[in-house]
Amino acid sequence: MARPPSSPPAAPRRAYHHGHLREALIEAAVQLIEEQGVDKLSVREAAKRAGVSPGAPFRHFATRTALLTAVAEQATERLRAQVQQALQTASAQPPLVRFAAIGHAYLAWASAHPTHFRVISERHLIDYESSDAMVRSNAAIRDLMQQLLVEAFGEQRDERDQALARIAARALVYGLARMAVDGHFPEWGLAQQATDKTLADTLDFFMQHLAAAPTSGSALGRISAAPSPPPR
Repeated sequence: MARPPSSPPAAPRRAYHHGHLREALIEAAVQLIEEQGVDKLSVREAAKRAGVSPGAPFRHFATRTALLTAVAEQATERLRAQVQQALQTASAQPPLVRFAAIGHAYLAWASAHPTHFRVISERHLIDYESSDAMVRSNAAIRDLMQQLLVEAFGEQRDERDQALARIAARALVYGLARMAVDGHFPEWGLAQQATDKTLADTLDFFMQHLAAAPTSGSALGRISAAPSPPPR
C-alpha cells in the first residue's frame, strides 16, 4: 500500500552483503512494496535499493514475477514456521483445538507480515505452480487439517462434510486476515487496536459451532439440500 504523498520517501538502505544478494533483493522488494505498492516494483528498483548494479539481480531473478514468487516463498516459509510452533504448543490438546491453532497461527502471521500476505494472496503476481516449496507447504497444511478433522469426528462426518469444513475454515481465516490487513474493521464499529482480539474471537466462534454442528442427514443438512423453489 502506498504511503500518503506527504510522507517523504525512505532513504535507500544498502542491504546487500557478499554472498547474500538473493536475500537482499527479497528484502528490498518487500520494502519497496510497503512504501510504493506492488505495481511500482521492478527488479531494477530492487537492485537500486539493495545497492547493487542494475544488471546484478538478473542471475537470481530474471523477471519481476520471479522476484515476487521469491517473496511469496519467504511468506510461505514464515507461515509454515508459525503453524509448526502453534501446533507444538497445542500438541497435547484435542484435535479441534489443534485445528483451531492452525487458524490462529495464520491470523498472527498475516498481522505480523501484511506485505507478505498481500503478495501471496495475489496469485496472478506470482508463479505459484513453479514453486515446489509453496505447493508442498500448502498441501502439507491442508493434509494436516484433514487429519485433525478425521481425528475429531471419525465416522460422524463424511468426507464431504470434512472437506467443506476445511474450505470454510480456510475461507474464514483468509477473509479475516484480508479485512484486518486492508483496514476494514473500523467500518464495523471495531477499533483497529482491537483487531487481534476480534480475529481470535471470530475464529473461536466458528470453531464452537463446528464442534456442535449436527452431523450429515440432520435437519440442517436437509435444509441445505432442499430443492430451490421454482421461478415465478
